[in-house]
Amino acid sequence: MKALGIVRTIDSLGRIVLPADLRRNLGYGVDEALEIFVEDDKIILKKYSPTCLFCGSAENTVKYKDKLICVECAKKINELTAYI
Repeated sequence: MKALGIVRTIDSLGRIVLPADLRRNLGYGVDEALEIFVEDDKIILKKYSPTCLFCGSAENTVKYKDKLICVECAKKINELTAYI
């Protein structure tokens, strides 16, 4: 992990501000969705990348009832339903 020497305080609503230069360097735009992870005592922010509900793939996904499913998993589900 790289230390940048940037210190920010948390406001009364629990928010922090990411400096504009940092956002630009990382390619984060306005209204960019970020995932939040916790590892030990660290908070990790990562660009949100929607993935398949079943296998986690980000390739060839389609939306079905507000859920993302990749084409491969959709084919497998279709094959399974042929037996029902």
